Amino acid sequence: MTVTGTTGTEPRSSIRVRLVGVLLVLLSLVPAVSCWLVFSAWLPHDVERYREYRAAEPCPDPSTVGKGADCLLTVAFTVERTRNEPGKRSGGYTATLDGTPVWSGTVSFGDPDPVLERLAPGDRITGTVWRGDVMTVGKGELRQNTSDAPRDEPQMTYALGTFLGLLAALGLGFGAVRIARPLGREPFTWRPLGKTLLIVVTAACAGVGLPAVWIGVPSWIVPAVVVPIVAVTAWRLHQHVRRTAARDRSPSQAEPTEPA
Repeated sequence: MTVTGTTGTEPRSSIRVRLVGVLLVLLSLVPAVSCWLVFSAWLPHDVERYREYRAAEPCPDPSTVGKGADCLLTVAFTVERTRNEPGKRSGGYTATLDGTPVWSGTVSFGDPDPVLERLAPGDRITGTVWRGDVMTVGKGELRQNTSDAPRDEPQMTYALGTFLGLLAALGLGFGAVRIARPLGREPFTWRPLGKTLLIVVTAACAGVGLPAVWIGVPSWIVPAVVVPIVAVTAWRLHQHVRRTAARDRSPSQAEPTEPA
């Protein structure tokens, strides 16, 4: 009996494809667990911390409380140095403050306006300390929140959790197809379906999350908008890839036959 060359290679090829599928499924567990942590731990913690900060009251006797108190402690600071470097991706806006014996150290800001850009070494300013961190600094009538101050901006946290969840779904889906159909996994391949969907997921989460923060819409709107966008895009792209593959497989015209 003659054995063709493909008989020996197809099993090895399918085993490799299945191994890649198993790897994709295992790797997708990382964003899946991260998504669960975002919605079950990170988001509730930030929301509760913001509520507690908003409910905190000024300390009745600042001289008797420590810097880690739950009340709002007003401290007089001396500016030692500042850093205002817009080109830096992180750590470009900082101020080193001396508030001995209550609090001394460096605080970070998201932008230089309106207080940081007006500070100079030796300036005397006031700051609000809550639970051991500087929440705000003030000079005259101006006030500015530090990066440690709790913010009511859960929309980007929702966007991050949605991105991780969709990323896990992509990994599970593509991995499952490779395990179930190792030799017939098209169109569930990296190009064009996988790569395009990853770009769409990233763009949708950022494109919805950022405007949601700026506008101040409810945070649940982020996944409510992003998930349908990705689902519709995936379905339309899947149909397009299947039609293109079917058209490529079908002959455009009958080939002429040679006379006998």
